Amino acid sequence: YLGNRDQAKDAVMQVFEKMVVEVDRHEIRQFKSWLYVLTKNYCLMQLRSEKSRVKRERIWGGEQDVVMETDDLLHPIDNEEALKDAALKDCIERLKNGQKQCIEKFYFENKCYSEIAALLKTDEKKVKSDLQNGKRNLKICLEGKHVGKEKT
Repeated sequence: YLGNRDQAKDAVMQVFEKMVVEVDRHEIRQFKSWLYVLTKNYCLMQLRSEKSRVKRERIWGGEQDVVMETDDLLHPIDNEEALKDAALKDCIERLKNGQKQCIEKFYFENKCYSEIAALLKTDEKKVKSDLQNGKRNLKICLEGKHVGKEKT
């Protein structure tokens, strides 16, 4: 059925494993014919699966723009993430200037306290305070928008 010696060897192992599970589920009168049908069905499913995989690869390889997601086709989780990102950006914009600058430099530009303090010409303690207050204010803002919470 499979036409490939290696695939056939793998199929023997898979059929044996399937047989061990299935033998208790069925009332088998003629083991030889039952095993033949089990093996045949397994091989046919493998061939069907391979045929489907080749077809998908051909479609994906030849028509990449068909596979590309658009906003209309995004998974609901992806849409939710986009909403969270937009809410986060909006809340960052609402922060006081010092908090906003510290949050952006720390989280988006990966700057450390001393680098931020040097860039903003301020004290490291002020940077830590602005980060802490900024995070608290972001949390309050995001909770006000109910981002990431299930609606009840």
